[in-house]
Amino acid sequence: MPVIESEEHKALRAAVAALGAKYGRDYLTNAVSSGRHPRELWAEAAELGYLGVNLPEEYGGGGGGIAELSIVLEELGAAGCPLLMLVVSPAICGTVIARFGTGEQKREWLPALADGTRTMAFGITEPDAGSNSHRITTTARRDPGTGDWLLTGRKVFVSGVDTADATLVVGRTETVSAGGGRTGNLKPCLFIVPRDTEGFQRHAIDMELNASERQFELVLDDVRLPAGALVGEEDAGLLQLFAGLNPERIMGAAFAIGMGRYALARAVEYARERTVWKVPIGAHQAIAHPLAQAHIELETARLMMQKAAHLCDAGDDIGAGEAANMAKYAAGEACVKAVDQAVHTLGGNGLTREYGLASLITAARVSRIAPVSREMILNYVSHQTLGLPKSY
Repeated sequence: MPVIESEEHKALRAAVAALGAKYGRDYLTNAVSSGRHPRELWAEAAELGYLGVNLPEEYGGGGGGIAELSIVLEELGAAGCPLLMLVVSPAICGTVIARFGTGEQKREWLPALADGTRTMAFGITEPDAGSNSHRITTTARRDPGTGDWLLTGRKVFVSGVDTADATLVVGRTETVSAGGGRTGNLKPCLFIVPRDTEGFQRHAIDMELNASERQFELVLDDVRLPAGALVGEEDAGLLQLFAGLNPERIMGAAFAIGMGRYALARAVEYARERTVWKVPIGAHQAIAHPLAQAHIELETARLMMQKAAHLCDAGDDIGAGEAANMAKYAAGEACVKAVDQAVHTLGGNGLTREYGLASLITAARVSRIAPVSREMILNYVSHQTLGLPKSY
């Protein structure tokens, strides 16, 4: 794994940074306050090939991987205009379909996900399961007469369902023994559920968090899906699920690093210019050292994110799982600290709308909670990596 970025990655980073600077935080803030999706930025990013940079070239993508897509999200975040649906549509759903989808699913979805004309949401979290994917109760059963699937259950905190063309829903199917009988055990499976499917209901969740993508609760009441709605093999189980969750964690890290970089840059700019008692406040170590520490922690988190992306793109799902969890943890912690220190550096100005940092306090907390809490990551590392007894 290269420690220093390639010239191609540096060029991509610079190009995306230029696009982000064209729009900036004011654009995103205005879109959110007016209830608009940032369509102009999404469309231009698509036109430049950034949305599908990780998808196969034969389906209109850039032929790269999560390493390239994470650069796109990080740089847009550093410019103050991150696109949350990058985490979901091309990273999770696009990756899963590209790896496990049928030829028909790939032809239908990948070109549209790559050029941004269609988006797909991802539904996994449930009210009573939280981060425990083994307790998912959304179940799928076959209609023996037609071969259709019938999907029933609930999901919460699903982003962008109102604008997405479909949702990739994680359900569970009953396993069958060698003798043909049902074992009573359930295994995860993935289904593409079009937005207007009968029995597929959505309800907006009233959030304190201001974001362009709203959060929804989904109710699936015997939603009938054709056999072709199943992505991949019925017996693949966790393999397909983790193929989507690793990119989710890596992109979550990119989102957090970008946000932290944006906040830090605003604080550094202020510390250079704000003069009290004859010198800029950045000349004082009490101001300079915490900002330097925030920079170090963000850069360290990026290294782990790059390692995770490299392993993910190499097809090492196990190695990527460990690294992706670590990257998400490190990035979340670094982001929260960077935002907190940025607000503190500005003092009262850090809480004004003029400087636009206060709203990041809430947003930064998301990086510790979603898509998986830091406590569950610590559980993963203590059990899977260190070999300590499982506590749950």
